[in-house]
Amino acid sequence: MLATATEAALVVRGVSKRFGERRAVRDVGFEVAPGELLAIIGPNGAGKTTLLSILAGIRPADEGSVRQPAGTAARIGWVPQQTAVYSKLTVAQNLRLFARLEHVADTDATVARMLEQTGLEDRADDELGRLSGGNRQRVNIAVGLLADPPVLLLDEPSGALDPRQRERLWGFITALTQRGTAVIFATHDIAEAERHADRVLVLADGELLFDDTPAELKAVAGADEQHDLEQAFVTFLRAQGH
Repeated sequence: MLATATEAALVVRGVSKRFGERRAVRDVGFEVAPGELLAIIGPNGAGKTTLLSILAGIRPADEGSVRQPAGTAARIGWVPQQTAVYSKLTVAQNLRLFARLEHVADTDATVARMLEQTGLEDRADDELGRLSGGNRQRVNIAVGLLADPPVLLLDEPSGALDPRQRERLWGFITALTQRGTAVIFATHDIAEAERHADRVLVLADGELLFDDTPAELKAVAGADEQHDLEQAFVTFLRAQGH
């Protein structure tokens, strides 16, 4: 399922990346619409993180293109697995620092907006190292949102969180999509993709094998209502020779 050219927040065409003789990403193409929540799933070494880093502009593609709509000034937001925030600084100090690095027009107003959006106003003066894992992850996402990007990329956003922290995080992410932000996340948690994603991409050995809804992946794998998406995913990969 592809967004039309007029709807797309991001258009990816024929993206490939090599590391020496290994092709980490092979001719991947897809589109994502504003407000869409897109999951990238696949086994270890599938190329998920490499693809996200190309979309974020952290790594150049060897081939292909990543395009935002004409006239889009904001860069794509990027929240990697390994956080770059500073544990000895307060929440507000971290946000001010990264807002200056992003050259936002009004640092104080932007920081205030991020604290409100993430529900961290009462934690603004707390050292980051004293926060719970869920609150730290909300700060990480706030950093990724400082420039108000139309597309936000998340690499394993809930990997280190407990169930209650995950619920709060996904409530926040869902609210972002409802405001029109397109969110693309990579995850090993297939149940999480089934629960939250509008669409899933299946990568294996850098190749895009599937692009559609979680329900359609189940149907393609021949799974009935008694099977969850993880079982369907494993069955699908096996049928594809992976």
